[in-house]
Amino acid sequence: MTATPSTAVSESTAPPPHLAGNFAPVTDELTAYDLPVAGTIPPELTGWYLRNGPNPQDAASRHWFFGDGMVHGVRLEGGRAVSYRNRWVRTSTFTDGIRLGDGSGRSNLAAGVANTHVVRHAGRTLALVESSFPYEIDCRPGHELETVGPHDFGGRLATAMTAHPKTCPTTGELHFFGYGRSSGPYLTYHRADAAGELVVSRPIDVPGATMMHDFHLTARHVIFMDLPMVHDRDHAGMPYRWDPEYGARLGVLRRDDPHGEVRWLEIDPCYVFHSLNAHDDGDQRIVLYVSRYATLAGHAPPCLWRWTIDLAAGTVAEEQIDDQMGEFPRIDDRLAGLPARFGHVTAAEAPGTGAIPGALLRYDLRTGGVARYDFGPGRTPGEAAFAPADDRPGGPGWLITYVYDATTDTSDLVILDAEDITVGPVATVSLPRRVPYGFHGNWLSDPAG
Repeated sequence: MTATPSTAVSESTAPPPHLAGNFAPVTDELTAYDLPVAGTIPPELTGWYLRNGPNPQDAASRHWFFGDGMVHGVRLEGGRAVSYRNRWVRTSTFTDGIRLGDGSGRSNLAAGVANTHVVRHAGRTLALVESSFPYEIDCRPGHELETVGPHDFGGRLATAMTAHPKTCPTTGELHFFGYGRSSGPYLTYHRADAAGELVVSRPIDVPGATMMHDFHLTARHVIFMDLPMVHDRDHAGMPYRWDPEYGARLGVLRRDDPHGEVRWLEIDPCYVFHSLNAHDDGDQRIVLYVSRYATLAGHAPPCLWRWTIDLAAGTVAEEQIDDQMGEFPRIDDRLAGLPARFGHVTAAEAPGTGAIPGALLRYDLRTGGVARYDFGPGRTPGEAAFAPADDRPGGPGWLITYVYDATTDTSDLVILDAEDITVGPVATVSLPRRVPYGFHGNWLSDPAG
């Protein structure tokens, strides 16, 4: 099935930035086989690299965040790039034009654009956006990334679901939250067990509706970020505005008492779209790593920071780790919530400046060292997902990302050795079409057996 845009942009009218250049959507769906490869694809890699992002049907889409979700996938097997395909997520918004809100203040959580992330849990592959339910897609070998439908955990989920859930590597539980805009509760914490059953849903009291994009998980705690991007339905573009008077704080909840007290600790006003990782440091300290913006009013750059919570003192120490601009932080997800030595960040300029990232950074969080690989003029990587080489968490592996080349208006799948990114790609897969800039994705290896 192929879909085309419902409206066209006049040639005499310059499109807005989020619909121009490599932000512009592609207009169809494609499947291609036996892709050309430069270098050698590690034979251990058998599975899908999937990445989600906005690709609006409607050329009048008013913000980058609002475009219909499209998943771009490359299938790797036995050292070969077997196939590429791109598919819109067939949400009810995409197929029938059903909107999330009906003007009454109620939300249709089965609507939405499912355009932000792709994760796997309990055998389901889910396309996520923070304003609605996830949508399940089928990425079994031989399938076409078809949309299965909305997933509400058997009717138990009654809020939206963040696009950044965390899977505990010890228990297999999926931790996530939903936030609301029109009425309370403005924040609800959820937990699904390893089998995919929703077992915890508890409202959390916060002063107002804010844009809460990500959160943190450790072995013993869940930490929420209540930051000063407050809901304002009259605000142009996104219905949120920067209001430092709201304040900023971190909320700490013990995992062994999910319905217990949330302890709030003040921090300097800032914004964080994405966390790198968090871990407990003894009984009374929690260490968090984030890509932090000093403000979202203007063009403040995101940089890597460390927050250290001292529960005994009731304080948070805030420390900038690096002044290189970077976003889309990732680790080996098998260490989520545990001490992870290495983190990977896409070098980035502030949003709205027109400058585009062109490098990957690998941080050694133990020594403070940082390695950098520049892709060269006009070549822009997206978020890099970690693909393990073996069953040792934190061990060897590869970073996989899509890279756009502005000189040729084409895209590649690029694989780097995570242990030494400075040597450059071990393999570059030429793709049959441009992959627009997007958000998040994952390497999904085939299940054992």
